[in-house]
Amino acid sequence: MDYADARKRMVDGQLRPNKVTDPRLLEAMRDLPRERFLPPAAIPRAYTDEDIPLPGGRAMIEPMVLARLVQLAAVRPGDRALIAGAGTGYGAAVLARMGARVTALEADAPLLEIARAALPACLPAGTVRLEAADPAQGFAAAAPYDIVMIEGEIPEIPPAFAEQLAEGGRLVAVIGIGRRQGKAVLGRKLGGSLTTVTAFDCATAALPAFAHRPGFVF
Repeated sequence: MDYADARKRMVDGQLRPNKVTDPRLLEAMRDLPRERFLPPAAIPRAYTDEDIPLPGGRAMIEPMVLARLVQLAAVRPGDRALIAGAGTGYGAAVLARMGARVTALEADAPLLEIARAALPACLPAGTVRLEAADPAQGFAAAAPYDIVMIEGEIPEIPPAFAEQLAEGGRLVAVIGIGRRQGKAVLGRKLGGSLTTVTAFDCATAALPAFAHRPGFVF
């Protein structure tokens, strides 16, 4: 497969027709080798317009949905960004290529292994700080963040993310109840409070780490 041509067709056929207009984002996704962020068996599907299954019941978000989430975050060079549920690191790489200073959280060991190989091959050393940590807790050690992006569907935004977001910061996530009928939301922290608005409908795989945990039954 001619991967460079596949990336160009992804940008021209999936992103541009679906309201993705940020030239830095289009350039990042045209240049980054998405196939490097997949296990070998999934590489032939790297540029399809659908979520790609990953080990552990996870998925790489389809290019159009990821691009619209990143665009919603309005990335500026030098922004401090937190990526929760970073998977194999592709979304983190996109933000880093756009100039953000990225901390990426992932708890799944096989996905981390892929990310640890792919990120140094695609970006300058130290561009992304990859942490093996519970993505639902955020990462207070590097807070506050100008951007928080949660890569996958979640039922609600945990309070930790509002606390770790800088004043004026942006949060992007997909809110849903596990039926692939989610809504992308944009949150802004103003006056110490996080306010969210719905941006667009979308479907993506749920993040298990954010699932509601059953309480005690008496």
